Amino acid sequence: MHPYRRIVEDVRRRIEAGELKPGDKVPSARQITSEWGVAIATATKAHATMREEGLTVARPGVGTVVAGPAPRRDHELTRERVVAAAIAIADREGMAELSMRHIASRLGVSTMALYRHVPGKEELTLAMIDAAIGEERLPPRPPANWRAALELVSRLEWRAFQRHPWLAPSLSLTRPQMAPNAMRITEWVLAVFDGGPLTMPERLYIQILLFSFVRGVASALEPEADAIQETGMTNEQWMETQEPTFRAHIEADGLPHFEELVAQEFDFDLNTLFEFGLARLLDGLVPYIERR
Repeated sequence: MHPYRRIVEDVRRRIEAGELKPGDKVPSARQITSEWGVAIATATKAHATMREEGLTVARPGVGTVVAGPAPRRDHELTRERVVAAAIAIADREGMAELSMRHIASRLGVSTMALYRHVPGKEELTLAMIDAAIGEERLPPRPPANWRAALELVSRLEWRAFQRHPWLAPSLSLTRPQMAPNAMRITEWVLAVFDGGPLTMPERLYIQILLFSFVRGVASALEPEADAIQETGMTNEQWMETQEPTFRAHIEADGLPHFEELVAQEFDFDLNTLFEFGLARLLDGLVPYIERR
């Protein structure tokens, strides 16, 4: 559990135990840094989360105080709210931090209340995948040009993966989850080639090929976000710290092509890789489809 989350849970426990009553001041950000030994940014995030979850409210001239009893909204709970809360946690903290208890805390309900809407983690993950994929809407009919259609669907998938870094690693290629929105995308791609010579298996192979490429590049999004959070450095800043070691290897091993590559300032950016790879894949499909 992230440090800010432990702070939120501790304050919630105090409220539920009656140690903190409605109107009582909660520890300030500075007090939190001292009491929990965390950075001011973590303390600020904890305060923001407590406000989001209805635990506290800011009062001018007073500070942050307990809003009231720890909210319990079991009767207002829906499957959609549970899934939305799970997605929000996964987007912000990653799938490793997702648990029923964490979701319940965010919604201000008991953990057991969640199971009335999602039987377990596997069903919850499938619902999250379906909801995340369903955010992107394809036009009812594919463009007449097959290349434009495949480019469109690939970009929509890439956008969904960027918005939800956990999504790509959660999807299986060999045991695909039966997510209705994912099946609709496949159906749309199959229709792209209606009236042409491609068989249904060939159309599906093209869909799998493109999806595998987009998902493959996107699988680096979550580790990249984790690395930035853990090190506090962007990819460019981290690469700068590795440059002396990199150049030492080039000089020691005599790698002239790497030397030329460094001189040309190669941009190792995921968006660049996506654009380059997508264009080359579509280029490669042109002669195949024309021959058929």
